[in-house]
Amino acid sequence: MKKADKDEAITTIMLPERVDSATSASVEALMLGALRPRARVIVDGSSVIYMSAAGVRVMAVVLHRAAEQSARIVFCSFSGPAADCLLVSGFSQLLDVAGSTEEALSRLRSKLAGSVDGRLHPPGSTG
Repeated sequence: MKKADKDEAITTIMLPERVDSATSASVEALMLGALRPRARVIVDGSSVIYMSAAGVRVMAVVLHRAAEQSARIVFCSFSGPAADCLLVSGFSQLLDVAGSTEEALSRLRSKLAGSVDGRLHPPGSTG
């Protein structure tokens, strides 16, 4: 599910309950579909109850694509096992993670929010 705040040109993507190998392709397509140069996107994880490594991989792909397009993504409202998955994988350090959609909106409206460029390895690199 996707909704847009037309006044602010911010797109919000609601993730499904499961982000795993069965849903990762559709989640990736949904998230990549929201990206365009300088886009501002909120990825709301409030419904996610399970995330596998396939879900984390989707986040990595989308994060790199966003950086290529100078788009900004704020992930928000992850809790329980899904938040644990992001924490254990180290992705909570790479992603801009907010506690709520209101906080995510505030970050996207602010000119002070930082870019992920300094936190990402160039595509194709290892490390």
